[in-house]
Amino acid sequence: MDFIHRCLQHPLAPLVSLAGLVLVVPLGLRLALGWSDPLGYLSDLALASLLILLLYRRPWWLALPVLLTWSLLTAVAVELVSAVSRLPDVGDLHYLADPRFMENSTAGGLSHPWVPATLVTGLAIWLASRRAGRSQSAPRLPRAAWLIPLALLVAHGAIQYLRPSDADQWRLFNLPHQWLVAGIGNAQMRLEEWLEGDVVEPPPQMAGLTRLDLNGRKLLKAPGRARNVLIVTLEGIPGAYVGVSRAAFNSSYRENLMPNLSAWAERGMNTPDYVLHNHQTIRGLYTMLCGDYDKLDNGTPKGIEMLTQKQRNRACLPAQLRSRGFSTHYLQGADLRFMAKDRIMPHIGFQTTRGLEWFKKPSYLDFQWGKDDKSFFEGALDYIAQLRQKKQPWMLTLLTVGTHQPYSAPDEYLQRHDSLKQAAVAYLDDALGDFLAELERSGVLKDTLVIITSDESHGIDGVRLASAWGFNLVLVPEQAQLPRLKSGVYGHLDLSASVLDYFGFPVPRTLSGRSLFRDYAQGREIMSYTNGKLRYHDGRGTLTECDVQQRCRYYASEGFIAERAAFLGQYGGRRARQMTARAGELDHSLLRTSLNQLYQFGSPTVIRLNRKAKNDWTDNLIGAQYLELPKGTLTRVRLTVRSVDPRQNAYILLKAKEFEQDVPLDIPERMLVTPERPLEMDFSFYNLEPRKAFSFHLLGYGRGAIEVTDFSVITEPAEPSAPMDEPHPQVILGPKPS
Repeated sequence: MDFIHRCLQHPLAPLVSLAGLVLVVPLGLRLALGWSDPLGYLSDLALASLLILLLYRRPWWLALPVLLTWSLLTAVAVELVSAVSRLPDVGDLHYLADPRFMENSTAGGLSHPWVPATLVTGLAIWLASRRAGRSQSAPRLPRAAWLIPLALLVAHGAIQYLRPSDADQWRLFNLPHQWLVAGIGNAQMRLEEWLEGDVVEPPPQMAGLTRLDLNGRKLLKAPGRARNVLIVTLEGIPGAYVGVSRAAFNSSYRENLMPNLSAWAERGMNTPDYVLHNHQTIRGLYTMLCGDYDKLDNGTPKGIEMLTQKQRNRACLPAQLRSRGFSTHYLQGADLRFMAKDRIMPHIGFQTTRGLEWFKKPSYLDFQWGKDDKSFFEGALDYIAQLRQKKQPWMLTLLTVGTHQPYSAPDEYLQRHDSLKQAAVAYLDDALGDFLAELERSGVLKDTLVIITSDESHGIDGVRLASAWGFNLVLVPEQAQLPRLKSGVYGHLDLSASVLDYFGFPVPRTLSGRSLFRDYAQGREIMSYTNGKLRYHDGRGTLTECDVQQRCRYYASEGFIAERAAFLGQYGGRRARQMTARAGELDHSLLRTSLNQLYQFGSPTVIRLNRKAKNDWTDNLIGAQYLELPKGTLTRVRLTVRSVDPRQNAYILLKAKEFEQDVPLDIPERMLVTPERPLEMDFSFYNLEPRKAFSFHLLGYGRGAIEVTDFSVITEPAEPSAPMDEPHPQVILGPKPS
């Protein structure tokens, strides 16, 4: 103890303890969390040197609030990145002052409790050193030391400008530095707008992005001989997992996690430069099956918007094939209510839509999202066998779930791989290999157009554009007429037109895209939005990437996906706004406005309840996820839940989330539903700021069964001056407009 006391009384102890807290701790956290990137360490050095210079000789009572704030922001950043893979923005700060939000957010414990514990320990050591050395005068730092943070910040910015990185923001910046850069970017953008004056923005050029292009040279001499269509959608698999795609780009990623898929890719037509336009399964499925870009932001998925359409849904691939005599089927290994697929899939033309309830055989693994991949593909083989017993041609779309976070795999796979994610991918690959081998043995491949792809990409650390890199493997009876590697840039946008073109069917002009069964002499325009970056390829050798601050960097890149690309420059202002305007036009292909649209997520389906509701996502009884609520609007919600079991009671909980973080609703936490008394609720709330990725989570538990006969959501312009007269309690999220 005497030794520790003497150390704390050393004249340099306050400096050393402060440096330990603001420099050593952040660098150690970055290393322990796997956020290692040279720019990230440089950012931590810059902020630490600035904090040391600002706080070293200041009174403890003045420095302590700054260090407490910095510690809180550091812990919050770690938790939010762990939860939703993004850094907090300034708009998130008000949640820290909301006791209900903080209570709900931490109810399940912190994902990294050792982070705040480490920060608190560092603060305690610093305070102890200040107390022990309060009678001594701390030595001054040279004035030239102020050049250190300035030089580090300038160096960080210069490297970002000259060699921009595609890495996630938390790997490149600490939170205060990222906010500083974002603020400077916003100020620069406003200055550019002011200098440009009140100039009317020209409408963006959209023809190249929305055109249906069937002018390429046909690869097949005649319409395809296949009788059926099978689309196999693998959850979250990036193109880098396919060997021929890695080889085509000479990719630095060498792990061979899916040897079975790679072997089949050698036998079929594989498209290496295949673009995934979004994250989220429902967005990928919409683009694949309806030939249209989904939202290039976090707005309401177009699959949900499609529920308001009575014409455009008829152009979707299932509806088109159904009108030509195919029986159309959708089968997934998860509950259909998530993301409203129980309503969307029938609406776009599937005659039969099946989910987890269809599978009767026990699973090999317990997985919270649904069937493990081996069980799923065995069930899919049974489903296909039933379809083949009938004379009618069929279309079947399959969706796996086993490679969705948090992943699941048997022990033997866990022992062979470094992570649960890798083990889950390997388990999927073996299940897929057995599935395809059985399709070949039973003769399905002789009369079926088979397309194997993924809904989205769960990304790969350190692989450029991995979040947008997909794959498309085609197996057809005429395989000898098709190339092994399909040249050109394609994406999910092209899948519907490609299938119809294969059969020689007319393609509705409301669809967009090209056909995979044609070669094109010229490039094409294409867009993507993943990992917070809006990307656009002009079809003439330039790829542009824009961030949320509307700062765009452009590269020389023959195609969209590439191992590396030469940086050419960057811009903001009007050119950047034009890029955003293109995305905005694509976002509104179905609805020009999200106002006054009634979304109905209820149905007469009988839902058997579990004894407990364990997960807000997998146990959700409705599909009202990722809605967009514009600024200055009022959202109304009507809810009716009925118990259909005369002997049992049920309990209902309703939660709301924005960007997957809890948003408090001023309603009872638990509501009882009895056979004699259904639950009827009508409430509303104001949206003083725009809300994106807003989700309702209706949970139920008990021994009985229920019907959610009504869950309607409508958002309309708010009239702050007129008091609202409603028969039921009104829920206000935030203050009522004045």
